[in-house]
Amino acid sequence: MAPERQGRERAHASGERTPAGATATARARLDQPLPRRRRLVPEWDAEAFGKLSEQIARFIGTGRFIVWMTVVVVLWVGWNVAMPVHLRFDKYPFILLTLALSLQASYAAPLILLAQNRQADRDRVNLEQDRQQNERSIAGTEYLTREVAALRMGLGEVATRDWIRSELQDLARDLDGHRANGHGDERGHGPGDGRHRVFPADPDGGRDMDDR
Repeated sequence: MAPERQGRERAHASGERTPAGATATARARLDQPLPRRRRLVPEWDAEAFGKLSEQIARFIGTGRFIVWMTVVVVLWVGWNVAMPVHLRFDKYPFILLTLALSLQASYAAPLILLAQNRQADRDRVNLEQDRQQNERSIAGTEYLTREVAALRMGLGEVATRDWIRSELQDLARDLDGHRANGHGDERGHGPGDGRHRVFPADPDGGRDMDDR
């Protein structure tokens, strides 16, 4: 037993593996695709089948389908009533026609339901996208509203050129009055003298048109 254990330990140390270990390693590799399994159920493309069902449902819901179906039923019944007995393939009460119509209805109903389900899924996705877009639009509108309100509040506190000019003119008149009261008699200049006017009046006589 000791030589066998030593042989296994030597093989494990050298990297040698048994065929079973090699099979397990091959199964565990991710760089190789697994062999395709055989399935009893046939495979189909769900998207292609859904598009085909929608096309069939649209055709069934048109007047062309009703006209063609009426023509087929009339020809079927007329053939099996007017033709000789040995040429009639579906005698009265037209069991084969009833079976064909029942088979057509049994397939049409699931196809229509499938088409409606696909349309409902698309409508749900569109509604979700519209809701998200509306939320983003509302958030953007609220942000712009807050920004406009902040700008209005900021502009209300900004000193304009006309306001500064009026304040300076008031200050100049106060200085002229103060000088006239304190030093008018000594210098011989009255309060209306132009030499004491610090800020002359605007030659245009109006407010600045460049103010915004």
